[in-house]
Amino acid sequence: MSVASAARVPFEPWNDPQAKPYIRIINVTKTFGDFVAVDNISLDIYQREFFSLLGPSGCGKTTLLRMLAGFENPTAGKIELDGVDMSSVPPYERPVNMMFQSYALFPHMNVEENIAFGLRQDGVPKAERNARVEEMLNLVQLTQFAKRKPHQLSGGQRQRVALARSLVKKPKMLLLDEPLGALDKKLREQTQFELMNIQEQVGITFVIVTHDQEEAMTVSSRIAVMNHGRIAQVATPTEIYEYPNSRYVAEFIGDVNVFEGRLADAKPDHVIIHSAEAEADIFVDRGTSAAPGATVWVAVRPEKLDVSLEPPPQPDYNCIRGTVWDIGYLGNLTIYHVRLANGKKVTASVANRMRLRDRPITWNDEVYLSWAPDSAVVLVS
Repeated sequence: MSVASAARVPFEPWNDPQAKPYIRIINVTKTFGDFVAVDNISLDIYQREFFSLLGPSGCGKTTLLRMLAGFENPTAGKIELDGVDMSSVPPYERPVNMMFQSYALFPHMNVEENIAFGLRQDGVPKAERNARVEEMLNLVQLTQFAKRKPHQLSGGQRQRVALARSLVKKPKMLLLDEPLGALDKKLREQTQFELMNIQEQVGITFVIVTHDQEEAMTVSSRIAVMNHGRIAQVATPTEIYEYPNSRYVAEFIGDVNVFEGRLADAKPDHVIIHSAEAEADIFVDRGTSAAPGATVWVAVRPEKLDVSLEPPPQPDYNCIRGTVWDIGYLGNLTIYHVRLANGKKVTASVANRMRLRDRPITWNDEVYLSWAPDSAVVLVS
């Protein structure tokens, strides 16, 4: 499936003080007996956003999605959609549709019948129904498969049928519960971009639940990272990755090296951290809210590290030394696991820009890992 789209323009309504949230989750709590699944969450989502709820199993993301759909009622708090309180609106009357991981297609119906099912249930006239089904078939490029049954389709095609069926009723919000989980890795990656293009075309607000970090990073306008029923951070994918607000977020999103240390010098435009764990002094060219002497943590992504057999020109800061413990060759990347003298292991990744013949750095080599002052982030929790 390939969907053409116009040139993208910046879309950041959350930075516009005049923008009105389309979905408002206000102090929502959901309990099951003594278990708190969602703990006093407040969240604003804007019209036409592709918003991700990301977190490990049991963090509350699916429960929150089910409350948006109306399958669960909040124990406390309320949810508004386009200015309307959804508290007393049953699921079948909400302008919301949900796409499940299992797709839940009717096996005895062909593709166009599956897509038309909801419209037929709503009593939409046949001419309008046929026109809207044809529009959806064109959108997901399944026109030539309209008469096939689900068992005659590939996993990716069934996923598109489920998407078309969810969109044909033109909901104000589409909820997606792990929608790509049943696809293989390559098809899943391809479908992520197709899903983004379709969402831009139809202009419907998408809220997706996923535990797949790469998927959330790829499709989302913003991400809410959840932990134990609470939201740890809400931000764009770039902000979440480059500027996590805690060790939990830093370690959950991608790979990261974290060094504990003591804040030795704190200025508005830089800090210096003494880190026994890194066996080095660390210079970061950003200020922090912590006071001198406080315990802080420095997070550095593996791809930010330079790996060399020789020390850098200025080794006073941001330079650690260790021994190559393990090497992983991934084709586009080489992953180095380096063990410091104190036993701590550090991961560095290096892009393989040229075809690898003779490995310049190998097992048991003593190497230097260094990074730029703007490559690290200081975490206070």
